[in-house]
Amino acid sequence: MASPICFYLLFLSLLSQTQLSFSTTHTPIDHGRPLVTSIADVHDLLPKYGLPKGIVPNNVKSYTLSSTGDFTIELESTCYVQFDDLVFYEKTISGKLSYGAVHDVSGIQAKKLFLWLPVTGIEVNGKSGMVQFFVGAFSKEFPAVQFEDIPVCKRKAVLRADLFASM
Repeated sequence: MASPICFYLLFLSLLSQTQLSFSTTHTPIDHGRPLVTSIADVHDLLPKYGLPKGIVPNNVKSYTLSSTGDFTIELESTCYVQFDDLVFYEKTISGKLSYGAVHDVSGIQAKKLFLWLPVTGIEVNGKSGMVQFFVGAFSKEFPAVQFEDIPVCKRKAVLRADLFASM
């Protein structure tokens, strides 16, 4: 039979490999950003952060938002949406949300000519009524009214017919 000292040493060994952290400091609330915890649909959450609800497609399965603004959006499936440019949404979209902006975005790509480029950020200029998308080192502005409606997800890339009509 093992002695109590063996159990004590085993317990100390396990405890030394576990890192526990306790903090008595209180993180201050950022009153410049709404603290939202009970909104079920991400499309209803976005306007509370000064963003148009149509920057995310209609097939949202779930989302999480931390108190620091880190978010993850899970879509039912990958999809394409045709804005002025064709946009591809991966099944998981993540980034950092703040009032009027989304930074460190992953999971969204825009097609420019024959290249798919990652969308890395989105900012809204309330004064001009424009939404600016950052794609790699470039940015492009679109009228915010273009994103008022929630876009419908397409499983396949569909090119707009009016692009060929102008050729």
